[in-house]
Amino acid sequence: MALMDVARELVAGCRENRTEENLDKLYAEDAVSVEAVDQGQGREVHGLDGIRGKHQWWDSTFETLDATVSDPFPHGDDRFAVIFEMRARNKGSGETFDMKEVAVYHVDGGRIVREEFFYGS
Repeated sequence: MALMDVARELVAGCRENRTEENLDKLYAEDAVSVEAVDQGQGREVHGLDGIRGKHQWWDSTFETLDATVSDPFPHGDDRFAVIFEMRARNKGSGETFDMKEVAVYHVDGGRIVREEFFYGS
């Protein structure tokens, strides 16, 4: 897939709740995911199974109440960024919060090989 095909499909999958399906479709097996801060599991996760685990952790810990996903912002022929804004609830405490993050995705060979998340503390 070309960069913008990957970017548009990632955004569409996020908007249409097809994130899990898109992990297999869009990510390289050895992809790396990097968070801005350590949330108890380290900042970096290596491999598609680790990224799946991050998704499972989020889904088991938080309920997304509302979310918007920007259109992709391409950067050259190997990267794009997406802005995520959401309101979520911690399932354990019931606390709700607003969150905004920028995600930068690196693409090689038609697959996402690295994702980096930027957000305020």
